[in-house]
Parts: sequence; structure tokens; C-alpha cells
Amino acid sequence: MTQQKYDRIAFVASSSPEAQEALAALTNVYGNHDVPKADVIVALGGDGLMLQTLHKHMRSGTPIYGMHRGTVGFLMNEFSTERLHERLAAARLTMINPLLMRATDIHDKQHKHHAINEVHLFRQTHQAARLRILVDDSERMAELVADGIMVATPAGSTAYNLSAQGPILPINAALLALTPISPFRPRRWRGALLPNTAVVVFEVLESDKRPVAAVADHDEARNVKRVEVVTDRSIAMQMLFDPGHSLEERILREQFGA
Repeated sequence: MTQQKYDRIAFVASSSPEAQEALAALTNVYGNHDVPKADVIVALGGDGLMLQTLHKHMRSGTPIYGMHRGTVGFLMNEFSTERLHERLAAARLTMINPLLMRATDIHDKQHKHHAINEVHLFRQTHQAARLRILVDDSERMAELVADGIMVATPAGSTAYNLSAQGPILPINAALLALTPISPFRPRRWRGALLPNTAVVVFEVLESDKRPVAAVADHDEARNVKRVEVVTDRSIAMQMLFDPGHSLEERILREQFGA
């Protein structure tokens, strides 16, 4: 198998001193091309910077390789200024499809946002949310009383989803995690695994009395009454990982507490 060559590198970095220092060092050695002319984007920072980069260049088709110069680095490779061209050529490719959230608020305004990790609904006040859940036009739960609920991708299953006691999904699994957030009723319901072809709809009951917000990664819509979540197969993002440190391997290790 012929290795892909990534000669023209575009570096992006978070504003932290650590990331900016790395940017200067790498630019000095490898140059820094404009993103539209680059073969690959190298993101320097933490997972937040990686998510920002994936969102910004979602439709570009340009592979993205992260190096850890931030706090959380689950989506990042180890940092080094050496042999970057060789590391890029040997890196393994992971394809990611984002979620598309279509939310309608109480004023009938439409909100469309993409999510790489998860789409979640959450109560806006002290009162718990009341939600009706439909999957592929079939009612699956007439009423969930909870702080909220989320739909998480395999890539996002180790983020907020895991904190809410949701399952970790292998990166290549054709699944989505449907995970409640602090459920009150049904008290023992812990969520469901859905095929990634599913169309998930949440209807907010008593939206005037119990307002709910919907969030796709970092994009928020307030006072929603209906939220639809689907996998957007028209977008396929390419992430690069060093051999032995692929996203699939990291997710497996996470399941065993490594």
C-alpha cells in the first residue's frame, strides 16, 4: 500500500502559550501553508481546539492531524517537532460523520447545527424536562422526566456521554448512544443503543412551563419544542492518528480503564 504524502502542512493552534510556542517551532521547520492549499491540517492544542478545527473545516475534505498541546488530549497525537512528514505518511485514517440537529423553538424558528460529539437537550430552569422520544417515526417513550438527554456518536461516546454513564462505542460501530441525563422517570432507564441510520425526534412537553435548550457540541438553541437528530452522511471528516494510537485503540483502552 502506497503511503499518502502530506508535503504542504497548514498549522492551527490554540491561544495557550504552550500551543503558540509549538506553532512557532513547527512553522520554523516545516513552513505554514494556507489551509485551502494544504495537503493536511495539523492542530496544536487540546480536544477543544480539535473540535473547533473539525467544525471549521468540516466540508473541506482535508485530513486533520492533532498534536497535544492543551489539557484534554483524547483526540490528539503525542507532540514532537521531529519527523513530522514521516509521522503523517504513516498515520492511519479515521472517517467521522457528524450529527445534524434540526431544532424548532417555541417561536417556530428553525436552528440547524452539526455535532461531532453529541447533541443534548437540557432543562433551562429548576424544573425537570418532560420529553417524548420517537425513533424512525415510532414512539419509543411517551414521557421521560429528566435533566435532559443526549445522542452521542462513537467519537463522542467517551466525552459527555461517558460522564452521564452512557456506553463507550467502538469508533467503527454503526451505532449511536441515546443516554438520559439524571433521569427521574422512568427511574431505572439507562438509555438505548440505536443504529446510526436512525432518525431521533424529541418533543418537549410543557415547553412553556419547563423550557429546554438543545446543544450541538457548542451551538445552542434555547426554548426548543422539537429536536430532530440524524447522522449527516453528506459530510465525512478525515482524522489522522499515529499507528498504535488510533481513535479505535483509545476507545478500547478507555473501556478497560487504561
